[in-house]
Amino acid sequence: MSAPPEKARTPAGRAVARAPGRARPRRLGPKLAPWLTGQAVNVTRHARALRSFQRHEFGAGSEAPTEAHIQAVNSLMGSLRGELLRLTTQVDSAVATALQLPSTTNLQRALRYKERAHDWVQAIERVWDFYFELFGQRQTRFGTWLLGCDRIALDCYTEAYMGLGVARPVPAPPPFSYMRTGFSPATFRRNIPLRRLGRQLNPFPLIQLPYHRLINPWTLGAVLHEVSHNLQNDLGLERAVPRNIARRLLAGGYGSHIASIWTRWNREAFADLSGLLLGGPAVVGSLMDVIGRGPAMVTAFREGTPHPTPYLRAFVSIELLRRMGFPNEARAYEQLWRSLYPDPGVGNIPPPLLRTWPEVIPLVVDTVCFQPYVSLGDRSLAEVLRFAPKEQQMVEEAAGRLGKGTDPGVIPARFLIGAARVAFERRLAPPEVITHYFYHELARR
Repeated sequence: MSAPPEKARTPAGRAVARAPGRARPRRLGPKLAPWLTGQAVNVTRHARALRSFQRHEFGAGSEAPTEAHIQAVNSLMGSLRGELLRLTTQVDSAVATALQLPSTTNLQRALRYKERAHDWVQAIERVWDFYFELFGQRQTRFGTWLLGCDRIALDCYTEAYMGLGVARPVPAPPPFSYMRTGFSPATFRRNIPLRRLGRQLNPFPLIQLPYHRLINPWTLGAVLHEVSHNLQNDLGLERAVPRNIARRLLAGGYGSHIASIWTRWNREAFADLSGLLLGGPAVVGSLMDVIGRGPAMVTAFREGTPHPTPYLRAFVSIELLRRMGFPNEARAYEQLWRSLYPDPGVGNIPPPLLRTWPEVIPLVVDTVCFQPYVSLGDRSLAEVLRFAPKEQQMVEEAAGRLGKGTDPGVIPARFLIGAARVAFERRLAPPEVITHYFYHELARR
């Protein structure tokens, strides 16, 4: 029930009704009018300042964000700015009323509209600032490095979509790379709500790379891994892969507990396996750069985590390497891993998991990589992303050319990660030389 109108007294003492908005009119003090007017001006200027981005303001070279990335962010901000403009109009109207009739009711109504508009400004600023920082990195000396990672990611998508047995809608824009120090590599998929954006939907895949990876390009197997997280969704495999892993292990008699563990690990296992199919044997070494820690961490089992226990995770990639036709490399990596961690029993890996992994891992690898999927056009992942010894020969030839500082030739951008690692491990050139020519080749494409 609404409150009854306030009563006022005439000079004769007779009570008369007063409309709520006209309660207790007062004279404007010397500060009230300019302060109220300032609130409306501030909100309006905030709204106008949160303008659309222009491509030219982030550099003129190839490393600048593409027009598609700029438009996608502008579209997101435009949808938010429409509500802000509506609130700005309400603030203007409420302030005008309060200036004309400065009752407590009218003044506080103006303040409430101002507060709502300010909250909305902050929400848009969060989005604007996030992408302004990402796009602004392209104006630094790291711009060409990030451009190189963009081109590797785009090459991965091109390979995947060209290898399909059926046409699928082509996603756009492509992944966008950025640097964030103090964090591990990560990805934020297309159209998922991000906390840093106030739960707004991210319009394109983001590949987060730490500086220590960018400075050592032979460790950038992380790019292939993070891109693969996005491919699992864009290729329609986000439900089929875990479902098939669960069915395969349950049918094999390994029980619901073992099946649930490996099913929960499906996304990280898929990203490791897809990354290996995209980049070849050197990606296994890059993975071991990440998971090769102290024995306590490598053999630690954490219930509920999406990441496989590091000790077992290495054997997943080693098994695929063997199936891809690289038995010698698989044997060498397995020997390395077992020499580093001869006793997995020092950790807390559940005995059933330790006992069954030699049989389970081949089933998981076969399910993810060598079974047909409807969304792939009834092809397997290994058929879509082909990497065989002949591709490795291309990688090694490019490694020799990188080491000499010459043109590595017409090889896919994603193969340059393996080429850099081969050049690094074989000491074909100093690390600084390999790094320079790695990014130089990607930037000129």
